[in-house]
Amino acid sequence: MLKKKSLRVPLTSIPPEGLEVEVDLGEKYFSRWREEDPGLEFSNAQINGSVRLEKHNRDILVRGHFQGSLQMACSRCLTDFGGPVDVDFDLLMAPGPGPGGGEEELSAADLDLDYYSGETLDLEPVIREQIILMVPLKPLCREDCQGICPECGAVLNLEACSCRKD
Repeated sequence: MLKKKSLRVPLTSIPPEGLEVEVDLGEKYFSRWREEDPGLEFSNAQINGSVRLEKHNRDILVRGHFQGSLQMACSRCLTDFGGPVDVDFDLLMAPGPGPGGGEEELSAADLDLDYYSGETLDLEPVIREQIILMVPLKPLCREDCQGICPECGAVLNLEACSCRKD
C-alpha cells in the first residue's frame, strides 16, 4: 500500500496488478475546501481510508473506502454534532475532456463515470465529490430532534419554552 502526501498519481506508477493508495484527510484538506466553497455543509473532519486504482486499457477504475467523522450542523436545531463517515465507491475514469458544459440528461451509467486528462490522475476532486455526496441533505443530530421554537428560539432538545401553543 502506498501512503501519499499528495493525491496526484502519475499514470505510469499504476502497475498492471493495480495500486492501493492510503489516504489520510485531515484539517488541511477540509479548511481549503471550505475556503473554496463556503457553502459546504460540514466543518472539522478526520477521514481516512484507501483508494485502489486499476488500469483497464486507458480507463482507470477507482475504488475507495473512507471512514471517520464529519462535524455538521443539525438542520433542525443548528447544534454542531459529529456524524460518522463510512462510504464505499466505484468510479470509472476515462481519458478526455468529458461532456460539454450544457445541460444534458445523464444515464445511471454516466453517474459512475468521470474524466481525466494528461498523464497524472488527481484524486482530490474525486474524493471531495464522494465525501460531499455522502453528506445527508438534512443532517440531524438525532432522529427525534425537536428543533428550535420559532417564537423564542429555545433549543427544544435542551429546554422547554414557555411560548403559547395554539
